[in-house]
Amino acid sequence: MAMGSGLLLIAILCMMAVLGWPLVENGRFFALFSTTWSPHAQAYGILPMILGSLRITVLALLFSLPMSIGTACLAELLAPRPLRRLLLVTIRFMAGVPTVVYGFVAVFLLVPLMREYLIFGSGFSILTASLVLAVLIAPTMIIFFVNGLQSVPRSYCHAVDSLGARPMQKLIYLLLPQAYPSLLIGVILGLGRAMGDTLISLMLAGNSVALPESVAESGRTLTAHIALVIAADFSSMEFTTIFACGLILSLFTVCLIVSIRLLDRFGTRGAQHREMSTESRP
Repeated sequence: MAMGSGLLLIAILCMMAVLGWPLVENGRFFALFSTTWSPHAQAYGILPMILGSLRITVLALLFSLPMSIGTACLAELLAPRPLRRLLLVTIRFMAGVPTVVYGFVAVFLLVPLMREYLIFGSGFSILTASLVLAVLIAPTMIIFFVNGLQSVPRSYCHAVDSLGARPMQKLIYLLLPQAYPSLLIGVILGLGRAMGDTLISLMLAGNSVALPESVAESGRTLTAHIALVIAADFSSMEFTTIFACGLILSLFTVCLIVSIRLLDRFGTRGAQHREMSTESRP
């Protein structure tokens, strides 16, 4: 199964490289990384889309990370037991809400607020999309954070409790350091979810092909660009550029998967080393 998945991924990468070959064949490969997107002038620069994707993704992660860590710590350690159960049920429910629902609600609630009070303009901007995307990726991150905190050996927790540590001391000095591989995996998965999302950026980012100078301006992501081009064209050189976008997204996903595998292996070895060192003590 694993070998089949790997071969399928390689086949997809090869397919996108072959279908995007006309850009290289016509000498336009390096022109892809220019800032000008004007198909009528034979200019197919996707750099604004790459930067738009990175800005929305990083900004969403920055918004979501403190909220996710705080909620995970509250659900696992600090809240009363009935509230913990309610938080976990709510988080799992949020993870199952379709993406289009978040976007649809944001169009009628968040966009007017941004337009009138914060960034003015149309309200469709990188900041608007990143705020909603932060809410979208938070449940995924929280679930992994909670699982990471729960994976800390109970014997360690009992030892800390016997020393009279307060909950915050237990969290800062034991749980977070012991669970950091799982926390990093949660961050990486949230990053991948934000980078690969299409609907939120398509509905809320404004889809401007100009290079965004600030988060208050409109922008377009790679995923939104693929969706918009496919909806309008199937045969021109403009259509060929979506395979370059897909190849970039696929390589980004491969890097995330490799990072998760390495972190998981590192965390497993670290846990085994701690167990062996604990057993070897008199």
